[in-house]
Amino acid sequence: MYAGTDFYCDVAIPRTQKLDVVHESHEVLAFHHTRPHWRHHVVVVPKRHIGSFTTITQDDEVVARELFEVVLRVAREVEEEYGEAAVLTNLGRYQDSKHLHVHVHAGPKRDA
Repeated sequence: MYAGTDFYCDVAIPRTQKLDVVHESHEVLAFHHTRPHWRHHVVVVPKRHIGSFTTITQDDEVVARELFEVVLRVAREVEEEYGEAAVLTNLGRYQDSKHLHVHVHAGPKRDA
């Protein structure tokens, strides 16, 4: 069980071969969540560290643009396949991993 504060920088991004990857480019990674909270659950992250949605700066424009293009594409695909999709990012105490990440999910919530 991971006990750090940035799962994406520490585990996911350096070990993409262990993930079910949906999209990978130089800047952005999207993969099926390793511990999904919903029946269909994809996470989209920038590959370089950005703390959260509210810490994006002008210097992050290219990465943020690509991140949201990937979120849009994944959300469309999930909506088309399952008839629904939700897009979620967390901030502050709601954010378990202190790295910008966007959840795209559909279906019922899984039991904990």
